[in-house]
Amino acid sequence: MTDALLPAAPQPLEKEGDCYFRKGCNPLAQTGRSKLQNQRAALNQQILKAVRMRTGAENLLKAATNQKVREQVRLELSFVNSDLQMLKEELEGLNISVGVYQSTEEAFTIPLIPLGLKETKDVDFSVVLKDFILEHYSEDSYLYEDEIADLMDLRQACRTPSRDEAGVELLMSYFIQLGFVESRFFPPTRQMGLLFTWYDSLTGVPVSQQNLLLEKASILFNIGALYTQIGTRCDRQTQAGLESAVDAFQRAAGVLNHLKETFTHTPSYDMSPAMLSVLVKMMLAQAQENVFEKICLPGIRNEFFMLVKVAQEAAKVGEVYRQLHAAMSQAPVKENIPYSWASLACVKSHHYGALAHYFVATLLIDHQLKPGADEDHQEKCLSQLYDHMPEGLTPLATLKNGHQRRLLGKSHLRRAIAHHEESVREASLCKKLRHIDVLQEVLSAAHQRSRLKYAQHQEDDELLNLMDAPDIISKTEQEVEIILPQFSKVTATDFFQKLGPLSVFSANKKWTPPRSIHFTVEEGDLGFTLRGNSPVQVHFLDPYCSAALAGAKEGDYIVSIRDVDCKWLTVSEVMKLLKGKGKDDVEMKVVSLLDFTSSMHNKCATYSVGMQKTYSMICLAIDDDDKTDKTKKISKKLSFLSWGTNKNRQKSASTLCLPSVGVARPQVKKKLPSPFSLLNSDSSLY
Repeated sequence: MTDALLPAAPQPLEKEGDCYFRKGCNPLAQTGRSKLQNQRAALNQQILKAVRMRTGAENLLKAATNQKVREQVRLELSFVNSDLQMLKEELEGLNISVGVYQSTEEAFTIPLIPLGLKETKDVDFSVVLKDFILEHYSEDSYLYEDEIADLMDLRQACRTPSRDEAGVELLMSYFIQLGFVESRFFPPTRQMGLLFTWYDSLTGVPVSQQNLLLEKASILFNIGALYTQIGTRCDRQTQAGLESAVDAFQRAAGVLNHLKETFTHTPSYDMSPAMLSVLVKMMLAQAQENVFEKICLPGIRNEFFMLVKVAQEAAKVGEVYRQLHAAMSQAPVKENIPYSWASLACVKSHHYGALAHYFVATLLIDHQLKPGADEDHQEKCLSQLYDHMPEGLTPLATLKNGHQRRLLGKSHLRRAIAHHEESVREASLCKKLRHIDVLQEVLSAAHQRSRLKYAQHQEDDELLNLMDAPDIISKTEQEVEIILPQFSKVTATDFFQKLGPLSVFSANKKWTPPRSIHFTVEEGDLGFTLRGNSPVQVHFLDPYCSAALAGAKEGDYIVSIRDVDCKWLTVSEVMKLLKGKGKDDVEMKVVSLLDFTSSMHNKCATYSVGMQKTYSMICLAIDDDDKTDKTKKISKKLSFLSWGTNKNRQKSASTLCLPSVGVARPQVKKKLPSPFSLLNSDSSLY
């Protein structure tokens, strides 16, 4: 689905004019999102200033005793509160952004609501990651400069994703890469000194944390927001465009729901569980609206069964928007949800409710039951259209009696007109919605159509025959649902895979520095066997063999042989390297795991099958030593972080140096005959 991210080389770049950028990233395009964020940032600074002034005035009011001073402070405080309210209303007006992300095609359709992407500050990974590579992995950090630069480039590209599937894949690849980075460099018991700052997409308030949880959650939010922008940009005048819009909003709901269930304690309010629940409802409501538009796109035939279907579809859309508006009106979401969003949800609930009543009125007034018509089918459809028929009416009698049909139809028209008037009124109360011309045109046209049809069938004695139109049962042929994010379809390779397999070489485990082991192989006898698979471990070590006397220990991981990196090699490949020089001396580097729990578990699982009690006793015996090792702390001076973008890939100098490990080659004694011999590749597999 996307190109693999190679560990030691940047992702293929595309040429756009005279500049180069990653696939899925378009930093040259001046999007409406960036303009809105700049305006939000400026308003946020003014709001913070006004809040500080109000706090100071309130403190002065509490401390002042002079009556004139208190009156002056109260006057100033009223001005500050007024300014603060105006700034908040202006900020709220920016958050709807319906005109910025809509399709450029001229369309007579109600606008949809997209989400703006969260903005962030630059982060310099170079110093912290290089120091950690030296300290924790005991490797030369300068060998990983390109990988660190690729990680920073990928993060920078994710700040300006393109509004298409390539942009989504770019964000997903960075999210997957963050999982690798977290496992490699972020131990759960230690802060790394990296500060990640993200701005709330609704309020513009910055939030900072020193772990990757905020980074990962914000990227997930941006994936969902990007899906909403893709959905609003689809051409809703074609079947393919509407299907794409439905799919995009369902995927947006899936990502936001995944964010709500996975990251439950994010400090940013736009990612709180209450807000995310409302956003998921909003995405599903917009997807259901697109389903209705897809059914109506070929045209609505003035035919009985078609009108029943369209009326119930419209009632379904009105119902989901009514539920959405109720959710938006509940605390604590009500305080922070944009007023224009809640207003638009209310407008749509009334608008689609009015359409449902209009279509039912049309099928009742325009379609007389004729001889030879499918009487049973029409009766069944009409009975399933309501929870209950109006008092004194039955489905079959209503179908056969033209006068009753017209009366019931006109009652539906009256309800349709009432809903239309309410939708127009709600739209006029919101300043932002009043300036959306296409919304005003759609609402006005629908209202006039219902009024015209009612006027055509109005009679003088109508007031004497009033009846209340029953509610219409909502029904849809395509129930929208959440589509979970499919990260498995995005290929992303760990940038830092040269450090070794992640199952062993991670931030959660500690090892000794690499030790050089010089030993000789006599008559094909290594003195040990091998086990495991990437990386390979020393196993069944003869205590009197040359390797053991040189410092090898059972359970050591072999990281290199004759300067050949072995961390990703299998047992058979390591055996070939050990047999390569025959009886010559062998030089290999090994590391020992300091956390003995995992290695002991492997041994017990191998040798004590079915002996859980023995395994527990061994673990208890080493528990004290284990705790002692875990409580040892390594003091490390935190490096100064540079927040500027490292565009030229200039790497900061590390504050640590490589530890010098020198192991003198011991004098090899003549060893006793040993049963351990050099095994072939097949027999050495354990």
